[in-house]
Amino acid sequence: MNNELISKLCDLHDLSDEELGCLINERTPEDAKRLAAEASELRDRVYGKKVFMRGLIEFTSYCRNDCLYCGLRRSNHNAQRYRLTKEEILSCAENGYMLGFRTFVLQGGEDPYFTDDVLCDIVSSLKEIYPDCAVTLSVGERSLGSYKQLYYAGADRYLLRHETADADHYGILHPKELKLSHRMECLSDLKSIGYQTGCGFMVGSPYQSTESIVKDLRFIKSFSPEMVGIGPFIPHCDTPYRNQKAGTLEFTLFLLSIVRLMLPDVLLPATTALGTIAENGRELGIMAGANVVMPNLSPNDVRKKYSLYDNKLCSGDEAAENVNELRRRIESTGYKLVTDRGDHIRFSK
Repeated sequence: MNNELISKLCDLHDLSDEELGCLINERTPEDAKRLAAEASELRDRVYGKKVFMRGLIEFTSYCRNDCLYCGLRRSNHNAQRYRLTKEEILSCAENGYMLGFRTFVLQGGEDPYFTDDVLCDIVSSLKEIYPDCAVTLSVGERSLGSYKQLYYAGADRYLLRHETADADHYGILHPKELKLSHRMECLSDLKSIGYQTGCGFMVGSPYQSTESIVKDLRFIKSFSPEMVGIGPFIPHCDTPYRNQKAGTLEFTLFLLSIVRLMLPDVLLPATTALGTIAENGRELGIMAGANVVMPNLSPNDVRKKYSLYDNKLCSGDEAAENVNELRRRIESTGYKLVTDRGDHIRFSK
């Protein structure tokens, strides 16, 4: 076991690059068990036994980008495209509000239809109708001016997964026109404006190395985001990486625990992808240090169309209508599903 390294991580909330690589490469089931216990204890010190519920509205499946791993890539002519109207988005939020949701996450591909004016109008309407709710956006790379307009319209949080902090690896996963440097610039812009900002990466993505994962962890530590979204890579049948192996449950849980110990106050989702690769993946994510779940508020007839990867969960406990069953499953882990905004809390020893 890497007891000394784990103790150091718990004490200092950081390790050197070499130590992180060693912890990852030499990991054992005993290491994972201890990391999960330490991560859960630390999370409880900051947030108590609360698991925060976010209502996910996947409002457009159009995307101008051609990322090699994503089912929404523009070259996928088998993708089913749709856009929700403002009225449909507000209807999703109305349903979510009645179910107890106090954060709405508007997520979509980089769809040119949703200009600043269109998206600002939607955000401001949501904030006017639901002033006690947080609005999170996850709509990719935009200009500094665009981010500012959306912030002033009322957006509180912004999720922009960096996917990998290794420039060479980034080039393997993305088309040439997309650059890691620009993604990092966008994240810096978001934070400077005042958003609660989220980044994150895929676990087990094609050609990922231990060195690239260490770069991810180093970036996350230095950037100190309020939110981190990590989940296993899952291939999509209509992408160039259709035959690549999926990321594993074991490694994803291991890294969730490390991220929690590096950033004690981070808001850390047990992602849909985690629940896709294992029936109890979400619960295991909570036990490993996560404290956010994001059930789907999108209209039933479009949920399967937002196909980022194969077999993506969009019904059952993943559906917002089944919040009581989700609550039961979360409570089976000893935690409580709560309906407040769940804002970031700054950790102090």
